[in-house]
Amino acid sequence: MKRILAILILVGGAIGVYLAFDLVKFGNTAIGSSSDEKVVEVGAGMNMTKFAKLLKEQGLIQDEYKMRLYAKTLGRGRHIKKGEYKLDGGMTPQGMIDVVSSGKSIQYSITFPEGSNIYDMAELLDQRGIIKGKDFLDTVRDPKFVQASIGVAAPSLEGYLFPETYDITRFTTAKELVKMMLTKFNENYNVLAKNAQVKLSKHDLVTLASVVEKETGAPEDRPKIASIFVNRLNKGMPLQSDPTILYGIIDATGKPTNNITKADITRPTRYNTYTVKRLPFGPIANPGRESLAATMRPAQTDYLYFVSRNDGTSVFTSTYADHLKAVKKFQLDPHAREGHSWRDLKEKKSN
Repeated sequence: MKRILAILILVGGAIGVYLAFDLVKFGNTAIGSSSDEKVVEVGAGMNMTKFAKLLKEQGLIQDEYKMRLYAKTLGRGRHIKKGEYKLDGGMTPQGMIDVVSSGKSIQYSITFPEGSNIYDMAELLDQRGIIKGKDFLDTVRDPKFVQASIGVAAPSLEGYLFPETYDITRFTTAKELVKMMLTKFNENYNVLAKNAQVKLSKHDLVTLASVVEKETGAPEDRPKIASIFVNRLNKGMPLQSDPTILYGIIDATGKPTNNITKADITRPTRYNTYTVKRLPFGPIANPGRESLAATMRPAQTDYLYFVSRNDGTSVFTSTYADHLKAVKKFQLDPHAREGHSWRDLKEKKSN
């Protein structure tokens, strides 16, 4: 009897060793190649049983039972995390477990251009299909969140959403993205504000910087344009910035437009700086670092006017008489406008 029991123990031990070896072999053997790429989504609360079944359905493993047993043996079955992951047939089951246990979901880059307003940003998000534009707008216009974020009872976070490239995942929420943008804004603003020369509140500086951003074609013109608006404010002159008219229309109607009529110029809105004597009600876009810097440290000039040369650059003048001459030369003369575009400047720089 003792002999039989010893034999059974030896056989059981041999089987155990074989099974262990087989599991180790399974966990370290790929069944395909790296070209067999799949994107798998692990939902919140997904267990190893469902995950192994998903891998089998995707053709990434052959035996879901062994996958569950292998993960249980390693004590990793409860470590998989919500996310979107890129796996391929060239990965071993061990490698796949490592990836989905990392929580490092696939990242997507999204770039918000300088001067984008919240409506532009929402549209871009809808185009990318990662975060809903409506969710973004609801977040940046939430009164409590706005007040808590910038300390101002503004209608939105317009102006404080730093235009930059951000890496997000399918699981990034609108609020998480907005917090990233606010953090990036504060990082840049706080550094620049140490050398600010213009005596305006933070909100007014951001508001003015947004106008400078929208009025600038050639980057080197920013400090001069900023100086014009600062000079006008100091003299009690209206800014008379066309982009503020456009933003006033969006604010009033909810519909963006790129066209300004004569009636729009004289129609009062809280943003129209042809009718508002000082700054608009708030920022009209989200300025980049250079526009913030130019507004805080504008050029020292006596300029009060500027007019476009139709190629992105501007002519700067100190008197209204000289301004009218520039308008006549570059805006009223059809030949001066023909074939010109603000895009010309960007094309020349890229070449």
